[in-house]
Amino acid sequence: MASGFFALFDDISVLMDDMATMSKVATKKTAGVLGDDLAVTAEQASGYAASRELPVIWAIARGSLVNKLIILPIAFLLSAFAPWMIAPILMLGGLYLAYEGMEKIFEYFFHHAHTPVQSGEQLADRALTRAEILIKEREKIDSAIRTDFILSIEIVIIALGAVSKEPLPVQVGVVSLVALLATIGVYGLVALLVRMDDFGYRLVVLGEERGKGLKTIGKILIKALPKVIKALAVIGTIAMLLVAGGIFMHNLPWLHERLHAIPALLAELIVGMAAGLAVLLPMETYQRVRRA
Repeated sequence: MASGFFALFDDISVLMDDMATMSKVATKKTAGVLGDDLAVTAEQASGYAASRELPVIWAIARGSLVNKLIILPIAFLLSAFAPWMIAPILMLGGLYLAYEGMEKIFEYFFHHAHTPVQSGEQLADRALTRAEILIKEREKIDSAIRTDFILSIEIVIIALGAVSKEPLPVQVGVVSLVALLATIGVYGLVALLVRMDDFGYRLVVLGEERGKGLKTIGKILIKALPKVIKALAVIGTIAMLLVAGGIFMHNLPWLHERLHAIPALLAELIVGMAAGLAVLLPMETYQRVRRA
């Protein structure tokens, strides 16, 4: 009885050791996607009133956890019984990300350019009510959660691929741990980033009493935040296209062979933009026909 009990502990110890080792491997392989996830999430979590930033990030983080709770069991079942379905699902997600990225570029260069400048009175007449603001906020949160769903699939599949030859308990433990750490790490960093100006303001206040050095750093942080947010908008859009292009490059060998002479990042960007245009152009044509 005692020997069986200690043998169980020994098995658990070996399992935990295997999980720790493979978690490091899986985390390294998902590092690139996590970087893209951070850029995309930071861009989508910005642009809210200061009082709403943390509630919005928490709402997206909750949605991200729900996404992973949906994705993980499906991924394990597909890996066990229908591994051939994983690549098509990934590519559908890639099309969505590519479309999102190209839509942002299209909006900036075309719709944004033709938006008429309104006077103060016109803006006052069009001021949104609190209910309308919350509706628009909810729409942005839902969009961010949908994007997170695609990125979460990519993270889970890459982590699963890194441990595909391991026993099922190790797969479940490692991939679940990577998915949890991804959510905590990405949204924790985003929360710190969007509060950078508040931290800068506190340094300015402290600098009044403790020296000009803190005050200078605080002012730099306050002035830097808008520039950081604009940079993240660009980086997040490019990241969507890179992730999408990477999905197609990794799952379509003939495409990889055609573009092997081009640097990998440039090839992924080109493929991502092409895939996004392939979806965006029919969608824009349909919208214009409807408006006409």
